[in-house]
Amino acid sequence: MNPLTQFKKISILPLLIALALVALAGPVAQANEVTNWNQIATNTLVAFPGPAGGAPTALQVNMGMTQGAVYDAINAIEPRHRPYLLAMRFNLHASKEAAAATAAYSVLSNIVSTVPATIPFPNKTTLLQSLSTAYMASLAAIPDSPSKTGGIAAGNAAADAMIAARQGDGRFGPSPWVPNYAPGHWQPLRNTDGSPILDPTPWVANVRPFLIQSSSQFRTDGPNSLTSDAYAEDFNEVKALGSVNSTVRTPEQTHIAIFWQGAPPPLAWNGVARNLVDQYAVDIGDSALLFAMLNLSAADAAINCWNDKYYWDFWRPWTAIHRANEDGNPDTDPDPSWTALLTAPYPEHPSGHLSGDSAHLEVLHMFFGTDNIRFGVISSRFPGETRYFDQFSDALKEIIDARIWAGLHFRTADVQAKILGRKVVHYMEKHYFQPLQ
Repeated sequence: MNPLTQFKKISILPLLIALALVALAGPVAQANEVTNWNQIATNTLVAFPGPAGGAPTALQVNMGMTQGAVYDAINAIEPRHRPYLLAMRFNLHASKEAAAATAAYSVLSNIVSTVPATIPFPNKTTLLQSLSTAYMASLAAIPDSPSKTGGIAAGNAAADAMIAARQGDGRFGPSPWVPNYAPGHWQPLRNTDGSPILDPTPWVANVRPFLIQSSSQFRTDGPNSLTSDAYAEDFNEVKALGSVNSTVRTPEQTHIAIFWQGAPPPLAWNGVARNLVDQYAVDIGDSALLFAMLNLSAADAAINCWNDKYYWDFWRPWTAIHRANEDGNPDTDPDPSWTALLTAPYPEHPSGHLSGDSAHLEVLHMFFGTDNIRFGVISSRFPGETRYFDQFSDALKEIIDARIWAGLHFRTADVQAKILGRKVVHYMEKHYFQPLQ
C-alpha cells in the first residue's frame, strides 16, 4: 500500500471528524506545546544575524533540526509512525508536553551556543536567556510527576540524537562560489565602497541533507541556453515586468512582489501550519508529525536548491540585462540603466523562495488531504496585512509571478524550483514517516 494512503487512513480520519465539528461549532483555538515551541523556534532563529544562521535557508536547516527532534520525542512516547532518528521508547504515560518543550529547547539552545565565535552574534546571551525563560514556563505548567520526568527524558533523548546526527554536517563550511566573469555567470552586486555583497550563508549548498541521499540528488534541468528562444522569452518578460520603474507592472503586482519578499518560506508556512493546527484541533502527536515533515523536507529543498545555485552559477536579471550584448542572442537588448525592484545576494537558478514554498505547500496538501483549504499569510513588509487564499496551489502560482514582478528571477528558475520542492516531498513520502501497524 502507498505510504501516503496509509498515512491518510490512520492520521487524517480523526482530523476529518474534527473538521466536521469545527464547521458546525466554529474555529476553536487548540494550541499545544508543539505549536508553542514552533513559534518560539521561528522567533528565536529569525533573530540571528544573517551570517550566524538568520538567513532564510540556514534558518530552515535549523528548523529541520528542531522539529525533527520534537517529532521523535513525542513519537517515542506514543509511536504512531516510524521514528526519524530516535529508536528508544518511553512510557506511554510520559508527558508529551514536557517532551516537546524539552526537545525544542535543547536543540535550539545547542544551535545558539554552537555558532562559531568568529561570527559576530551580539544577542546570543539574550536569546539563550529567552529560551530558558520559555522552557521554565512550559515546565511550570506541568505538575511534577513521573509523567513529567519521563517526558523530559524523552525530549532530552530526542535532542541528543539530533545533535549527534548533525555533528560535522557542513554548517558554517567554506563557500562553494568560484568567481567566473564569462557571460551567463553570477556577479555580486557591490556596496558603495566597491566591496561585493555576498551570500551570508553559502555553506547551505554543502550541508548534509536530512532525508535525501545527497545535496544534489534532485539537480534541476538548469537555466535555458543564452542563445535559445526560451531564454529570450524569460529575459524579455522580467525586463518588462521586474524593473523598479516598470510601466507594465501594475500597482497590485508591485505590492504582491514586495509582500512575498517579506514572507520567507520558513516563517510564512510554519505560521500557516500553526493556524491550521489550532483551527482544526490537530492533536499533539499529529502536530509534531506535520511540523517535522514540513521542516525536514523544506530544509532538504533549501540544501538541494543552494547546491544547484552554485552549480549553475547563473546570472541575475540585472546582470543579464546590462550585458545582453554579450549573450549571443539577437532577441535580447541591453539596458545598462535597468534596476530590479528587489535584489538578492546569490546566484539566480533555481529560486530559493519557490523551492521552499513548494516543499511546504506540498506537505500541507498531503497532510490535510486536499488543496481546498482557506488560509492566510502575513508578511513583515506590510504589518497588519494578511493575504488570503482558498487553495494551496493558488499561493504557489502567485509567488511564481511575484518573483518575476520583483525582477529577481527568470520564470524558468521559479518553475524548476517548484518541481525540486515537490520531488523532495515525494521522496520523503516514500522513505520516511510510514505509519506503524
